[in-house]
Amino acid sequence: MTAKTDAAERALNWPDDPEDVTAAGIDFEALAHVLANTCRRGGCLRQYHSVAAHAVIVSEEIEALDGLGDEDRRQLALHALIANAPSAWLRGRVADSQRAAERAGRLATGIETAVREAAGLDAVIEEEPAELLKFVTRMAAAAESRDLLDGDAPVGAGVAFPPLKRRIRSLPPDRAAAAWLARFRALAGPEAGRRGRISRTDGPGEADAAQA
Repeated sequence: MTAKTDAAERALNWPDDPEDVTAAGIDFEALAHVLANTCRRGGCLRQYHSVAAHAVIVSEEIEALDGLGDEDRRQLALHALIANAPSAWLRGRVADSQRAAERAGRLATGIETAVREAAGLDAVIEEEPAELLKFVTRMAAAAESRDLLDGDAPVGAGVAFPPLKRRIRSLPPDRAAAAWLARFRALAGPEAGRRGRISRTDGPGEADAAQA
């Protein structure tokens, strides 16, 4: 049996109980697949576009920015890649009351902290890089609207943001997961693989798979 087959058959630790998430229990390979199988905007798109593919795009755009030191750029690009990780544990949970919304917010914060620790990041992003990440994320959403919603802005979008120059194209879940994992490995390094859990014997990832 080949190493690749062994990796393919490895039991994954799928995101499950949002009340009991620890850095040691994060399985980044499983996380990649959940995010790749989750459609952006609750599926309200003409073509499938996964949370994983969106994260890869934002991460790549962050890494291409000028004016940041190498380490700051790497860390912010990694923050961008894992920004939507809580959705993997909170999937399908609808906050139908203020109390439920507050609880979901607390759970998301705890999950975010655990995933960042497993990835080797600080628990909190400083204000300036956090705002930069928000801006690039909104530019990616604007490009998404242009390319996958016929230019329609999402309801409640507020102030319009300039879209990214790159074109957003639909990517199958398996390729999106591979792209997310390849990006994670490139940014987080082997130390994060020891804190969280990620297969090191997969075939080569597709770091450029989400690019147009």
